[in-house]
Amino acid sequence: MTIKPRRLEPGDTIGIIAPAGPVAQEEIQPTMDLLYNKGYRIHEAPNLFNRKGYLAGHDYARLDDLHSMFSDNGIKAIFCARGGYGSIRILDKIDYDLILDNPKIIVGYSDITALLFAIFHRTGLVTFHGPMLRDMAQDGGDNLGDFLELASSSTPRIYDLSGGMVLNQGRARGKVLGGNLSIISSLMGTPFMPMMKGAILFIEDKGEPLYRIDRMLSHLRQGGIIDGLSGLIAGRFVDCGDISDINELLTDLTSGSDIPVINGLLVGHDKENRTIPIGLHAELDTENMTLTFLETCVT
Repeated sequence: MTIKPRRLEPGDTIGIIAPAGPVAQEEIQPTMDLLYNKGYRIHEAPNLFNRKGYLAGHDYARLDDLHSMFSDNGIKAIFCARGGYGSIRILDKIDYDLILDNPKIIVGYSDITALLFAIFHRTGLVTFHGPMLRDMAQDGGDNLGDFLELASSSTPRIYDLSGGMVLNQGRARGKVLGGNLSIISSLMGTPFMPMMKGAILFIEDKGEPLYRIDRMLSHLRQGGIIDGLSGLIAGRFVDCGDISDINELLTDLTSGSDIPVINGLLVGHDKENRTIPIGLHAELDTENMTLTFLETCVT
């Protein structure tokens, strides 16, 4: 059963955590200032600015921060400060019953894909693939504005894909799942990978050479993921080489299939990073170049 979190409104308190890589105060202050100006309150997790090499502190500290945000009834939404690496280390230690009993908005991308997938798969809670606190102020604050609009909206969202390219025409419906390709690939074979059969999958990545993207896509194909999809959407692939080469990979990957394949979704490691709810049904239509959600993401 899919669970929708409560909508976010001005005056609500937003909890800030760093479940992956370390972050400094000055990196997130611009977005915090924007949130204050929009009428939101901020609660920083106790271990938010911890640092242990490439991690934002010990696993138990990052886990405690996550649990404390879900257990605190005064926190209405949870923003991840940044990505990096580390979310996958705590997936097997999370109290998913706690999250199930206290559903609320959680948003992030990149390495946070692991957290979003695991929470949705184990609880049914709709999660949000969207900008982190560190980069919500980019694009003139439009990324933050886009998220806040989605998180408070009483109407389903329609995404315009007219700036993209159709790689295989068609129309499909299914649950929308997706995020960082590297993380999705690494979750295969774990108990934290959602059921992909019939899903519309979106993918993005950064700094991966073409052969690694090929390897990850081939891993998904040979694991039976690709053949079971109802649709495939490519987001941004930043510093990953020529986009035409990636398009060719996607075309080869889905050759012989009748699923619609398109690129141009404004998600990923770029200036524009729009928020996508994970776990809701939508329709992908390459003729109209739209991804239309069939239900609202908050209640």
